[in-house]
Amino acid sequence: MAKAKTLYVCRDCGGGFPKWAGQCSDCGAWNSLEESISEVNQKTMPRFAGYSGDAAAAMIRPLSAVDAEKTQRTATGLPELDRVLGGGLVQGSVVLIGGDPGIGKSTLLIQALASLSEHMRPLYVSGEESAEQISMRAARLGLPVDRLQLLTETCVERILALADKHRPSVMVMDSIQTFYSEQLQSAPGAVAQVRESAAQLVRFAKQTGISLFLVGHVTKEGALAGPRVLEHMVDTVLYFEGEAGSQIRLVRAIKNRFGAVNELGVFAMTDKGLKEVSNPSAIFLSRHEEQVCGSAILVTREGTRPMLVEVQALVDQSSLGNPRRVALGLEQNRLAMLLAVLHRHGGIGMVDQDVFLNIVGGVRVTETAADLPVLLSVLSSFRDRPLPLGLAAFGEVGLAGEIRPVPSGEDRVREAAKHGFKRILLPAANRPRKAIAGIEVIPVQRLSQALSVLFE
Repeated sequence: MAKAKTLYVCRDCGGGFPKWAGQCSDCGAWNSLEESISEVNQKTMPRFAGYSGDAAAAMIRPLSAVDAEKTQRTATGLPELDRVLGGGLVQGSVVLIGGDPGIGKSTLLIQALASLSEHMRPLYVSGEESAEQISMRAARLGLPVDRLQLLTETCVERILALADKHRPSVMVMDSIQTFYSEQLQSAPGAVAQVRESAAQLVRFAKQTGISLFLVGHVTKEGALAGPRVLEHMVDTVLYFEGEAGSQIRLVRAIKNRFGAVNELGVFAMTDKGLKEVSNPSAIFLSRHEEQVCGSAILVTREGTRPMLVEVQALVDQSSLGNPRRVALGLEQNRLAMLLAVLHRHGGIGMVDQDVFLNIVGGVRVTETAADLPVLLSVLSSFRDRPLPLGLAAFGEVGLAGEIRPVPSGEDRVREAAKHGFKRILLPAANRPRKAIAGIEVIPVQRLSQALSVLFE
């Protein structure tokens, strides 16, 4: 197959050059030229059934003429994965999964393919591991692999030719940074290679209806490696979360065109692979036998599911000129802001105290409903006074000291009552319209009111 002509394009100004240079002569930016395809000989490009660059079949039609059928979803056999995907796998969808090395991306996908093989034709394409390594993993996990097809290849054109011939229903590409296109001269993993390989795979999935999983590497900062456009091309972006020494693995949906964003799936890593955790609140809650200072229960919401987690705080005398503010599972700037609100509207200053905060279980809480439990746990540790047993809380704290409402307040109250909590502290605007059996609701409007209820 003849090589396509390449062009080097500046990512800052868009200028094109026939050869690479260290500096763009148009805008003066350094190291901004990236390789791309400028012209392709269509006669030498591989043509697959239903996969071509011909746009003759495209037509303009009114939106009312489009048949809005209900999206057909296929259960993967892993309920927590189905939850994150929005209810199941959609035909023709492209899912990008990222996470730290060894966190369980390949394990989760091979488990899903083994389950889908009962009624679909799955294909696992690996550019990192040999066929023997994948077979050993499947045997260790005890998976049925009789109908699971395997391909070890790194050239995208050859992979698509084989996939068009065998027509699998679902395909896994592990990982996108290891594949390359023959149309580019750069090495696998380069920005241009990742972009072009992903573009060909996404186009093939959309035009053939194959459901596609892409595994992506992450950088030191935890973000997906490669061009940002990779996340824009796919339908769903999933991130693996969790601490290295913990058995709990969290899969969070960052982007989802077929479901709720920020949905969370909880798994436990075992010697037989990843097992679903249907009741994550039972894991993230530490039911202390006696009252403990610095501990508060937060009723958070991840996607469509309310969940209870424990917020722990430790306040200690600081020996430094600038006291430390350390937060695990919560944004550190948010903690500093809440401490300032506590000082201004609660009359309690911690300018000479180190404050350490931790969300138990490695959960990362991004919503503002954690504000009130955070301040309660911090003040409990500072005054060495435990909160009452059977108490849960949620609510956003504003800069003016007001307790602001959060979404789905009644669902949070029901979740707390289901787990045996007797009292719940919440914003007055989130008070349930009807009384919920087994739990006392304590509505508050100001931070000072919440502190007087519990600490006076």
